[in-house]
Amino acid sequence: MFKFKPLLAFAAALLLATLACTQSGTPAPDPNFVNTAVAQTLVAIQTGGAPSVTPLVPTSTFTPDPPTITPTTTLSPTPVFTVTPSVPLISVSVATNCRVGPGRIYDRVGALLVGETAEVIGRNPAGNYWYIANPDVRDGFCWLWGEYATLSGNTQALPVFTPPPTPTPAPAFSASYSGLESCNNTWWVEFRLENTGGLTFRSMLLAVADPSTNTTVSSTDNSFTNLNGCSGSDSRNVLVPGEKFVVSAPAFAYDPTGHKLRATITLCSEDGVNGTCLTRVVEFTP
Repeated sequence: MFKFKPLLAFAAALLLATLACTQSGTPAPDPNFVNTAVAQTLVAIQTGGAPSVTPLVPTSTFTPDPPTITPTTTLSPTPVFTVTPSVPLISVSVATNCRVGPGRIYDRVGALLVGETAEVIGRNPAGNYWYIANPDVRDGFCWLWGEYATLSGNTQALPVFTPPPTPTPAPAFSASYSGLESCNNTWWVEFRLENTGGLTFRSMLLAVADPSTNTTVSSTDNSFTNLNGCSGSDSRNVLVPGEKFVVSAPAFAYDPTGHKLRATITLCSEDGVNGTCLTRVVEFTP
C-alpha cells in the first residue's frame, strides 16, 4: 500500500490543478479528456514508463496549389538552304551548225566549235535539239543538234520551245571536182555532190566541156552513178537531203589531164528536167 501513495498524491495534484484552472476563468477542459489523461498517467507510473501523449489530429486538410507549368520554348527549325542550280551549258565533240530552227531545213546562222561552250535556254519537244545562245551572234539564239553535244548543269527545268514554222523546202546542193579515172582508153572526171537543201533530187544533167579541143560530153540520167574504173559501178536512184555521193561524168576518148575543163551540173527534184531544178558550174583542171 505504501508504494501507491505517491501515485495517489500525483493524481490528486493533477485534479486540483484542473479545478484551479476552472475557477480562474479558463474554460474547463473536456472531462473525458481529463479522465483519460489521468488514467494514462496512472498506467504509466505503474508500468514505470513515461506518460504517452495522444497526437493531435489536424482538423483541416492542406491542399497544395497545383504546380505551375512553364511552357517549353519552341525552337524554330533550322532553315534548309537550297543550292541554286548552275546555268546549263553545252559543248560539242564535233563542230556543229546552229540554225534558226531544229533541223537541216532551217537556215544556218552560226556554229558551235570544239572547245567552245554556250548557255542552254531551252529544248525542242523531241529533246534532240537545244536552243542556245548563238556563239557567233551577240544577243542572238539558235538551235543546236544534240548528236555530238554534252550538257552540264541543271537541264530538268529547261522550258520546251515550239520550233518556228518549217520553211518551204528549197533545192540546194554543192558540187566539187573529185578526180579522174580511166578504163579501156576512155577517161572521165568525177564530182562529189551533197544535197544541202530540203528537196530530194531524182535526176541529173551533167555536161563537161573542154574548150581546148572544143569537145563536150554530156548525159541525162534518172539516177546517180559512180564508175569504179573497170571493176564496176555504184548507183543511187535519188539524192535525199543531207546525202553525199560521187558521180561520174561521160567519158572522153582522150586523156584530158592538164586541160582546163568546165562542168555544168543540173539536179532536178522530178524525173527528167521538168521538175524543180538547180544548176552548179564547176571549173577545174584534172
